[in-house]
Amino acid sequence: MEGIKRDPLATENRVNAEQGSWSRDVLVIGIGNILWADEGFGPRAASCFHKRFRDVPGVDVMDGGTLGNYLINEITSSRRILVFDCCDFKSEPGTFRVLSGEEVSLWRSTKISPHQTGLNDLLAMAEMMGSTPESLVVVGVQPEVLDDYGGSLSATCRARLADATDAAAKVMADWGYQLEERTEEERAALPPLAWDELEMDAYEAGRPSDDDACRAGDERFMRRVAGHRENPFEDL
Repeated sequence: MEGIKRDPLATENRVNAEQGSWSRDVLVIGIGNILWADEGFGPRAASCFHKRFRDVPGVDVMDGGTLGNYLINEITSSRRILVFDCCDFKSEPGTFRVLSGEEVSLWRSTKISPHQTGLNDLLAMAEMMGSTPESLVVVGVQPEVLDDYGGSLSATCRARLADATDAAAKVMADWGYQLEERTEEERAALPPLAWDELEMDAYEAGRPSDDDACRAGDERFMRRVAGHRENPFEDL
């Protein structure tokens, strides 16, 4: 399970909301599992957004990973939420859409992965707690590959990362935020949104070969063929 690592300036990005009990105006969050190829589109898009645009007071950017219920405080404290995710639009791989208003119900009804159900539960919990976000927008792409364990984004979805950050900037402009792009020097000195080892280039470079690592899942939890030892942890 991926963990939260906040932007170092997050504590400076808190504001008093205009109404309700929100403590931040906007949460930009990517959800998904980077271990399963295009399932990681959300976190990768959030990272690209973080690298591309300067920090803005009142806005936090987060890699939500697969944390599910651990994100409840983040959801209930946010007046408006912009979500990056892979979505099953029943369309061609790479199909790109921005969902808002009633269209969000399409995304909420999609059962593409376990993390999707988790966020739907969070939104339902927030509603019961009287802290429903005022606005929710989803920037999503149709995945192409979901069964490559340890794989990175497909070329099809990777090509949509720039579109995702462009679309997010337009949403932010509609919400009153004119984003400024970071300089190359700023990007070079910028801490990662998550951890160095999970940055896309490092993640891809550190992937074992097909001979050294199973591509169908974590073999420690898979049925083993005859002749394999019963305890896969005995050498650890």
